[in-house]
Amino acid sequence: MAQYTTEAIVLGVRNWGDADKMLTLFSREHGRIKAAAFGCRRPKSPLAGGMQMFNHLDLQLTEGERIDTVKQYTLHHHFKRLSEDLTTMAYGSFVAELTSEFAPEREPQPAVFGCMLDIFTAFETRNPRITALAGAYQLLEFSGLQLRYDHCVHCGRSIEGDACISMDDGGVLCADCGGTPCISLPGGVRELILHLISLDWKDVSPFMVHREELLLAEHLLLKYLQGILGKPLKSLAFINQLAAIRD
Repeated sequence: MAQYTTEAIVLGVRNWGDADKMLTLFSREHGRIKAAAFGCRRPKSPLAGGMQMFNHLDLQLTEGERIDTVKQYTLHHHFKRLSEDLTTMAYGSFVAELTSEFAPEREPQPAVFGCMLDIFTAFETRNPRITALAGAYQLLEFSGLQLRYDHCVHCGRSIEGDACISMDDGGVLCADCGGTPCISLPGGVRELILHLISLDWKDVSPFMVHREELLLAEHLLLKYLQGILGKPLKSLAFINQLAAIRD
């Protein structure tokens, strides 16, 4: 069977059998890949240190009929905060799961891969909740499923200030086109979402986020994701569990 090399991020890991792991990888060259790392849970395995969530790796794999096999790896980067801080880990898992849902298997998406690296790097220094929210809105841009926030989806009029949003219609509606069912969208929340979509991860300048606007932007995102995916993301249970402990 053919061997190949690729640069990838580990998006999912689960134990399999007595000593193996099953991996979901997101590769720059090959898109989403399912792979097995045989024997990697044995202490002396040469794969033991690398097959961890969020690791950025260079991998050598062997193609299989249903699943590929990891043969060797070189560690590009280990994201320390994503691995050690539970809150950051929870929000990082949300972004990783969302990427796994949106990324087609075996379809290269180098722009998405670059964005993922920027998001995971940002988790090391930025607020994890805001980083995850911005990351999710940006991933929706790549998926082609993003709602429209700047112009009315019916008449095309530029939106200023408050508006309403229809998820069924695909975005915001102006006052003349709005109706029911339509969710009220305050101007501050709309501007926050637009800012998150266009956020430059390399710009470290701080910006202010009001709690009420953050909560509504999150609510709209999760409601929309529930609708298009048809199921809740498993990582949300992890986030909610940590929130309950803090409360």
